[in-house]
Amino acid sequence: MSAKSPVIVDLKFIPEEVEAALRGAFPDREVINRADAVHHNRDLSGIDYAVVWKSAPDLFDRAPDLKVVFSGGAGVDHVLTLPGLPEVPLVRFVDQTLTTRMSEWVVMQCLMHLRQHRTYEAQAAKREWRDLTQPEAADITVGIMGMGVLGQDAARKLSAMGFKVIGWSRSKRDVAGIETFGGNELDSFLARSDFLVGLLPLTPDTRGIFNLRLFARLSRNGPFGAPVFINAGRGGSQVEADILKALDSGVLAGASLDVFEQEPLAQDSRFWTLPNVYVTPHVAASSDVKALFRHVEQQIARFEGGQALEHVVDKVAGY
Repeated sequence: MSAKSPVIVDLKFIPEEVEAALRGAFPDREVINRADAVHHNRDLSGIDYAVVWKSAPDLFDRAPDLKVVFSGGAGVDHVLTLPGLPEVPLVRFVDQTLTTRMSEWVVMQCLMHLRQHRTYEAQAAKREWRDLTQPEAADITVGIMGMGVLGQDAARKLSAMGFKVIGWSRSKRDVAGIETFGGNELDSFLARSDFLVGLLPLTPDTRGIFNLRLFARLSRNGPFGAPVFINAGRGGSQVEADILKALDSGVLAGASLDVFEQEPLAQDSRFWTLPNVYVTPHVAASSDVKALFRHVEQQIARFEGGQALEHVVDKVAGY
């Protein structure tokens, strides 16, 4: 066995993608991929590193000597709730590939609502065309809640498409070219948001924040008369019963949801069939597994070289 510590990989990703990405990854150390049956009963003591995404609940009991835990995605709430999480650094995944994918999804959803794509799909199914009013991006103010790496990149790309963009975060951020709000300025931010984009981490403060009371505070001055809700952050931040009430009552004109309170989305959920709702299966910012392993390799090299780890999670704040 190499003198360098092995790496545990416990990722609930597409197995074939993980296997392909592992070819050539971590060339100087052993990899223990827990998806492989041969490793199910492997002794995991004395191992320094684990890369996890919805990992087995017994992982930390079986690997008691970890020095760093790496999240397989930008979000870490799934790790913070795992039993036995050790008091070691938790590093989240930050990479341009992940950021780009999220921004692409957000821009796509905003454009589909702007151009009333779902209505035209319904017309096409009936082979009956009816012209609809065509506002342009400049007629819409997109409010982004969560102005971290993902939110800032989405804001820049939405701005390039012509949308007016504003941003809110718990602590106000200075972002070139984007008007931002912080903390107690939420009401002012919401009142100007025609499309609301949720990119918040899941914390005690954000759990259930997207509810009927919040939706009622959104702008009703946009070209569609009611706002649109777009969430690719965390399912726990939204109250789905309230989203349905808001859609039924006209408080919301539409929604795009990539995350849900329970995943996968239940087969009997109304979200599947509502004509003004787009759903995707938590793929807005799917991790590029090769990029993930490169990120982990870089951070391990920093750690073993005596440098500070990057993107370490504040476990109290939750991100």
